[in-house]
Amino acid sequence: MIRKGGAIALNPFTKAYKRKMSTRPTGPLHFGPFEVTSQVFLTTTHSFALVNLKPLLPGHVLVCPQRPHRRLTDLSPPELTDLFGAVQRVQHMLARHYFTATQVRAINGSSDTATATAIPQQQGSSKNAIANTNENSDVASDSKRTTAAPPEAGSFNIAIQDGSEAGQTVPHVHVHVIPRIRGATSKDDSGPGDEIYELMAAEEGNVGGALWDRTQETMKQRPRPGGAFPHIEDQARMARSVEEMEAEADLFRSVLQGMEMEEYVTR
Repeated sequence: MIRKGGAIALNPFTKAYKRKMSTRPTGPLHFGPFEVTSQVFLTTTHSFALVNLKPLLPGHVLVCPQRPHRRLTDLSPPELTDLFGAVQRVQHMLARHYFTATQVRAINGSSDTATATAIPQQQGSSKNAIANTNENSDVASDSKRTTAAPPEAGSFNIAIQDGSEAGQTVPHVHVHVIPRIRGATSKDDSGPGDEIYELMAAEEGNVGGALWDRTQETMKQRPRPGGAFPHIEDQARMARSVEEMEAEADLFRSVLQGMEMEEYVTR
């Protein structure tokens, strides 16, 4: 326990507080205009995490600030720290659920053979994985595993669509956390790109549209996906010179100095 101003508060590093984080929420929680209390599996002082209505891959979840901030820059420093602390905790949870510890031992040079999770290899594009999300997510939780796997046993996509021009379809900051299971839902090695980002900007990743379909009364118009990057072939992207990069670094440094001066004057 920590005593603050005569009041007793739970120490955020104790087991009791961590158990409190994962208890079923009692009060209503909203993701933008949508009530999502039953989808929430983690609550912290300033944040909550919820399962996705239409996940792109098994384990695709969202982490949000409790206050309905529209943009990342609206969060206070404590809220921002709490949000990404919650993201890390969710990563550890998803790794424990979907990854296997033997994968890390193999990477570190152990004699163990790397093994994929129980989810079968999904051939072709990520869209095939979407179709199999529901039937495979139960298989991934093989209860016979005895060793918890760390996040390094696989990989993650961590993404924020900050504003409608970037593809945000619910006006409430949310961090996409997507586990990439080695040998099952990991990136295709055939090219430099990752189709998951294209799907996030398409109808498959339209979080707001999926929620609108379920509760149409809360918004007048169905959110539309967007925010896709233009297709640019890698060979068309010319490497810049050291001088060009130094000039841009100088420019950004001067902008930051201007911000610091304005902040100093307004104190």
